Amino acid sequence: MPTISKSASIQTVITTFEVTPGTCQDLMDALEAAYGEFISKQPGFLAAGLHVNDAQTRIANYSQWQKREDFQAMLRTPEMRERTRAFNALCRSFEPVMYDVAATFD
Repeated sequence: MPTISKSASIQTVITTFEVTPGTCQDLMDALEAAYGEFISKQPGFLAAGLHVNDAQTRIANYSQWQKREDFQAMLRTPEMRERTRAFNALCRSFEPVMYDVAATFD
């Protein structure tokens, strides 16, 4: 389970995918498979979550890594490059962005 804390020295990556209601579930299935079969087993992986909006036109992925280089190394693997091409075929666009936690509120 992702932990959001300003004091944590981890890398947070938020990726948004623009989809259609017709491809939303297909992309969700592909993302769940990627996490279950590959991403979650990569060095430095900590946690992730997938979110879908009500209209099924956006998927947001929140992932956490021990360090930035772990996430970047995972992206460069041949398997992830192949999976990324499949994700791209199922959506209009997607963009992974690395963030630092600036503040949290309870």
